[in-house]
Formats: sequence, structure tokens, C-alpha cells
Amino acid sequence: MQAVILAAGKGTRMRPLTYDIPKAMLLVKGKPVLEYTIDFLPEEISEVIIVINHLGDQIKNYFGNEWKGRKIKYVVQKELNGTGGAVQICKDFVKGKFMVIMGDDLYYKKDLANLVKEELAIMAKDFDNAERFGIFETDEQGNLTNIIESPHGFKSGLINIGAYVLNEKFFDCEMVPKKAGDIEFGLPQALAKMAEQYPVKIIRATHWLPIGFPEDITKAEEALDKFIHPVK
Repeated sequence: MQAVILAAGKGTRMRPLTYDIPKAMLLVKGKPVLEYTIDFLPEEISEVIIVINHLGDQIKNYFGNEWKGRKIKYVVQKELNGTGGAVQICKDFVKGKFMVIMGDDLYYKKDLANLVKEELAIMAKDFDNAERFGIFETDEQGNLTNIIESPHGFKSGLINIGAYVLNEKFFDCEMVPKKAGDIEFGLPQALAKMAEQYPVKIIRATHWLPIGFPEDITKAEEALDKFIHPVK
């Protein structure tokens, strides 16, 4: 099975740290965030496709064409037109069911292992500080019906944490802007559109840590242990 890791962004909120280093290559306890991301992938993943742009050669030079037994490929997102656009350019490189995750967040390996069992799914987390994240709406069965992007006025809710299992039907789906008039196409927005025809299951995460601001590096170093060691 393949995993697509999105690592093309310029990391503007992480500046000045990201002027000379891709956001996904910022160090947490001496290792790039992206290295943890790859290491935490489920055992089913044998090939990783990394979507790059900003200072992408640093990523290519570090991981090469193989990393710890997994094949590595690179796709350049020339136009930074959102997560939906990033996945669309991988159309010719993926087959069947595949995973998509962000290259600059920490995910719990057991959560990703649960996610990969599904055919079409998105991972979410109940969150108390939800103001800067997209919030999911669900039906009675707990499947995705819609996503409301921030700012939305909700202090808590079931938020999108950027981990997905998709299949080739995704590439037949119409791309949807994150917001009306936006030039960026959102991956969860496209999935909400898909949900009109196919059930998109929501899987709740145990642990997740987004690295979006410089202070999140310290948070990641303090929280890293619970991502590495299984929950008892």
C-alpha cells in the first residue's frame, strides 16, 4: 500500500525557522518531523510519495529513494493550490487504496494502523481549542457530511487532523475550494463532496500534535514519548 505525505508548503507561520529549512524538516529531538511521520506509518505501507515544493531538495537529499525498507518517490507541487490540489497531482503514481497524511504533524502509529483498515475514511479528534481548525459535521452513523473551515466560532468540536484513506474514486471527484472564491482546493472539502455518493467514515485519533508555530517544536519534544510508546 502507498502513503502520500504532503510536505510542499512554505511554512509561513513557522518563520523565521522555515526561511532556510522546509517545515517538515524542522528538528524534534535531533530528527526531522518528517522522519517521525514516515517511521509512524502502518506496516502495510511499502511505498511513500512525498509532495514537495519549498526547499524540496533538502527532503530528497535526506531520504533518497528508499528509507528503512520503504520506497520513496517525489512529486513537485508547482502550484501551491491546497491539499486537494496536492493529492490530485499524485493521480498517476497511486493505485487502489492509499493513505494521505501531513508531513509536519505527529500522528500516533496505532491510530494510523486503525485508519488504514478502512476503505474511505478521515481521521478526527475531539478538541477543546478548535478555533483555528476545520470542524466536521456527521450523520447519525458518524460518517462525514460536511466540514466547516475556520473561523467558525466554535471553541470545541470534532476537528480535521489531516489523515485520510482514499481510493481511486477520489480522482473522479470535483475539486472544491476551501472557501468560496479561494484559490486553494481543500482535500476534506472534496471528501465531503464524495460523501454525497460514498460513505466516508470518521476515525477518532488517540494522539495528534500539529506543528504550526515555532512554540510547537517544544510541545512536540515534550509530548514525543507518548507517540513512540504504545498506550497501555
